[in-house]
Amino acid sequence: MDDGAAESRTRRRVGLFRRCFVVIALLFSAGCRVAQPPMGLPARYTIDNEHLIVQSDIKLSRNHEILKDLDHLREEILATLDLPHQKQPVTVYLFQDERRYIEYIRTRYPMLPPRRAYFVGTPKELAVYTYWGERIQEDMRHEFTHGVLHATLKDVPLWLDEGLAEYFEVTGQQTGMNREYAMNLAAAIATGWQPNLERLESLESVEQMQKADYQEAWAWVHFMLNHNEDSRAVLANYLHELRSTSAPGKLSVRLKTNIPLADGRFLKHAAGLTEAVVHVGRAKAD
Repeated sequence: MDDGAAESRTRRRVGLFRRCFVVIALLFSAGCRVAQPPMGLPARYTIDNEHLIVQSDIKLSRNHEILKDLDHLREEILATLDLPHQKQPVTVYLFQDERRYIEYIRTRYPMLPPRRAYFVGTPKELAVYTYWGERIQEDMRHEFTHGVLHATLKDVPLWLDEGLAEYFEVTGQQTGMNREYAMNLAAAIATGWQPNLERLESLESVEQMQKADYQEAWAWVHFMLNHNEDSRAVLANYLHELRSTSAPGKLSVRLKTNIPLADGRFLKHAAGLTEAVVHVGRAKAD
C-alpha cells in the first residue's frame, strides 16, 4: 500500500458532545513488540479473559460484575447483529482515578480534550482507555461495543459505529432504550423535525457530529433492529458485507429499496418510543 492510500484510510474521530472518542489510527511502521505497557499505563493488575484483557491500577476479580457484564454484552452484540466471535481481543486500560487518566491522555493524545473514555483502534491493538468513575459501566459498554465491532468488521461508517455504541451502552432497562433520546425525538417530531439519514452518512468525523446526530443515529439503529424482520435483515446483511469490505455502499439506499416509505416508518417508530419509556417508568414505580 502506498503512503497516499494509507493516508486516505486513516481516520480520527473525536466527540464534541459525548464523553467518549473513537480514534482509528492506522500505523504503517514495523517495530519491535513491546513486552511491557508504555510508561503511564495501568499495569499493576492484568486479567485476560480471552476476548477481553484488562490492565488496571485497581484489583478486580475475574468475576467482577463489570467484567461479567462486558462478557454478556459481547454475546448480546454478536447474537443481535449476527456476527462471529472476534479473534482480536479488546484491551481495557482502567486507571484508578481521573487524575492519572487525564495525565496519560494529555501526554499520549495531546490533541484531544479530556473526556471520560476513549476507544483507540490500530492494526496491533483495540484499546479502551477510561478510569473508575460513577458512570464506569456505561462508559465501558459504549467503548467495548466499538471494540467488538472493529474486531469483526473491516470498517464501520461513523454514524453507524456511534449509533450501535449508543444502542448497546444502555443498561438497566429495555435493551437499547435511551429514555432521554426517545423523549427528545418525540418533542422534535411534534415540531416538524424530519430525519435525514443521507446527511448522517455524509459526516466523516465526529467533530462534525452534533448531539442531535448521535440521537438520530441511535434512533435509526433502534428502528432497524426493532421495526420488523425486513429492517433487521437490511442491517444484518449490511454488516455481513462489512466483514469482507470497507466500502459496501450507502445503507440508506438499501433501506429505501427494501423498506417502502422508510422515512415515514422511521418517524412513526421514533414517535412511538415514548410509549416504551412510559411503560418502563410505570413498571419501575410498581
